[in-house]
This record gives sequence, C-alpha cells and structure tokens, in this order.
Amino acid sequence: MANYAGGEWLAAAAAETLQDRNPATGEVLAEVPLSGAADVERAVAAAHAAQPAWRATSPQNRARALMELRQLLDANRDELAAIVTEDMGKTIDDAAGEVGRGIESVESAIGTPHLLKGDNLEGVARGVDVEMVRQPVGVVAAITPFNFPAMIPLWFLPYAVACGNTFVLKPSEQDPLASLRMFELIDEAAIFPPGVVNLVHGGHDAVNALLESDGVDAISFVGSAATARYVCSTAVAHGKRVQALGGAKNAMVAMPDADPKLLADGVTSSAFGAAGQRCLAGSLLVLVGDPEQQDLSLRRVVEASAALRTGAGADSGTDVCPLVSVAARERVEGEIGKAEGEGATLVLDGRIGGGEAGAQLGPTIIDDARPGSPALAEELFGPVLTVLRAPDLDGALELVNGSRYGNASVIFTCSGAAAREYRYGVEAGMVGVNIGVPAPVAWFPFAGWKDSIDGDLHANGSDAVDFYTRKKVVTSRWK
Repeated sequence: MANYAGGEWLAAAAAETLQDRNPATGEVLAEVPLSGAADVERAVAAAHAAQPAWRATSPQNRARALMELRQLLDANRDELAAIVTEDMGKTIDDAAGEVGRGIESVESAIGTPHLLKGDNLEGVARGVDVEMVRQPVGVVAAITPFNFPAMIPLWFLPYAVACGNTFVLKPSEQDPLASLRMFELIDEAAIFPPGVVNLVHGGHDAVNALLESDGVDAISFVGSAATARYVCSTAVAHGKRVQALGGAKNAMVAMPDADPKLLADGVTSSAFGAAGQRCLAGSLLVLVGDPEQQDLSLRRVVEASAALRTGAGADSGTDVCPLVSVAARERVEGEIGKAEGEGATLVLDGRIGGGEAGAQLGPTIIDDARPGSPALAEELFGPVLTVLRAPDLDGALELVNGSRYGNASVIFTCSGAAAREYRYGVEAGMVGVNIGVPAPVAWFPFAGWKDSIDGDLHANGSDAVDFYTRKKVVTSRWK
C-alpha cells in the first residue's frame, strides 16, 4: 500500500506496517505502512508547492473539479460501499448510506463560490471604501477516524480545495481502503493538478508529524474526546488553525406519550446501528414518567433489541455488524463486565463470544448503573445502551445536560410542547424529534457542543468555508 503525494504513488520510507483485517472474517486485507515524519513532509511539501497555482484557479473552475469528483464517486458508489463493509465491517445498507452522505458533502461544496463572496461598505469616510475578502488558509491536513472511512474524508477534502487550499489526508490505519480507492479514482481521472490532494497512511507518528509540521496551516480532525483535545492543543501550540470533533454521550428521551414503533425503531437503530460505532449513536435512554410507564417503554425497546440479528456486515440479514476489531470488542465487553460487577443489571446481554472472527457483540442494555460509571458518563463506542429514569421532562433535561458532552440528543414524543421545550433547553448541537440519528444534511454544520468539539467551527455547511478561509479587510482611498 502506497502513499500519494504530488500526483505520484510512493512507497513509505517507514518500514513498519500494521495488518488491516476484515472484522467479520479476520482475513488480512492489507499491510498498512506506518509512515513517519519524512513521508508526511513529502506530502506536505507537494501540497505547499501546488497551493499558489490552485489558489489562482478561479472558484468556479475549482467547483467544476468537484462536479467531476461527484460524478466519479457516484459512478463507483457500490464499489466504495462494498469496501467499507469489508474493511470497517458495517452492513452494506449502512455503508451505502455512508457513501451517499459523503457524496452529499461534495454536492454541498460545489456551491462554495457563493459562500466565498465577501462584503463591502462604501463611503465609511470621504472617499474611503472598505471591503472584506476571503482567502485560503494554505495547506490543510485532515486526520479521520475508522467509523466512517468514506464519509468523513469527504467532509473535509471538497470544502478545503473548493476554498483554494491544498490537502493532505491521513485516514485511520484500521481501515484505510475506502480512502485509498477514492484517491486511486481521483488519480485515474486526473481531476486535480498534482499536489492538490495527497494521502499519507500511518498512525501516531504520522499524526504528530502533521500537527508539528511548519508546512501545515490548518488541521481537521474527528475522533475521541481525549485525542481531539490532544490534537487541538498540540496543533495550536504549533500555530495552526484547528477544528477537532471529539466524543459524545448522546441521550435519547422517551416520553410517556411516545409513539411505540417510532420509539422502538429509533432507539434500536441509533444505539445498535454500526454496532454503536457512531458519534451520533444514542447510548443513553432516559425513561420519563411513572415507574409503570418507564418499565413499559423499556420493555418495548428490549423486545425490539432482542430481535436484532448480529453477524457479518455483508450478510443481508444482519442488523448489528461486528466491531472494527477484536480489541474493540474486548474493550467494550470489559466495560460491560465492570458495570455488572458494580451492581448494574444487564437487561439484555449481548456477549456472544465474539462470533466468527472474534469482533461480534450483540445489543446490550444496562439498567441501574452506578453514578459516575463509564457506562453512564463516557462513550463506550459499542452496541451498549444504558438506562436512566426521570419523573418528568425537567428531570430528563437535568440528566441530559449533566453530561460533559453535547454532540446530539433526541426526544420521542407526540407532544409539540414537549418537543419545543426540549429543543430549547437541551445542551446539544444536534437535536432529533422522533428521529434516532439526527445527522444534519451537508448544507448544515455538524454542530457538536461542549466537550464534543475543540475549536468553534464545525464540519460541513458555511462553518467549513469559515474554517478553510481567512478574512482580509481592505480599506482604500482613491483620488
């Protein structure tokens, strides 16, 4: 597996590799090079050299390159989805949805020329005018996670290049094949001049090299909260602009009047789709009402969850795919066992021994977790749903807002008044009403709050244009 820099496929200078395995079968799919600083600097240098000419390319021609990219991805969407399923593990329907969402980001970024327009004000003084223009930041590096190996690179690349920047992608070393294939397609079609987009495989060393490189002007990141904080603090210390999207502990509130089917379907798809490996996965269920109503809502969710089938993502009958690796499954099972050991009740126990390749874990529902337990407070990133109880909506909001995270939250209710109160009061950037996964379309920002983001500008939408450009204000007088 090679890196891509300056329009060429180049072997990594680093000799160390990591095995990339199919999580459903254990098959080795690739040997991923763990690139070091020399490999990173080669890609950064190529991006730096290409940036002046790319900046001088008109915004409409940069947008036309994205039109070509959109057509290319659309023509190969089935292949890309199959790669996501094989490499990351998610079901083929889920993978197809991911690729579609990535294409949607390209479609949104095609409209960037409209958002690049500046402002002006005539006559601020006698004969003096002021105008604000947007200019690219320079070289942008993106560090992307394993859970959306096709979509999240496409959150960053289209907007960055549309704004006149050049781009270096460091995909997750756990499942880089979707990114690799997208770059192969881009190279074959010669969509961008050499050096405009570049690809470097690797792990910690490659990340640190990007964060510290003098040639990188901005960093886009998605990953865990702890890593987001590290990426942000390190990059800022080296003078870079940063958007670092971090972890989550997303709560779903079940009101007593919730539609039973919407509740059961929404909660199960959110908590257990992609085996809970989504930053928008609902991992807390807040049951509202008297104890009898709370128990009724829980029974509905447990029955629907128990009916889900765990298996390989390529199997059309699978509802819950494997986790990305055996190590991930072992880590999540360790947290389940810890909660159980502290006195929590396993309403539904999904531990099935790992399945064919050791990465499978079925839907698990935990009740009576100890306050402060990771099952209640932290992102486990697996198919685990933890139950909380509140007598009323005010109590539910207090529980939800007590989290240090603020990525997303959902309410299931038939009451417009309750929905309005919840959307007004909940401390989360993305809110769903009777929708399990409130993922915004690409024309809106992916708007996490609190410890779910480091930085103040999000991915997608107008936030992306704000992040990938610098504002310049010109004050002029002409006789």
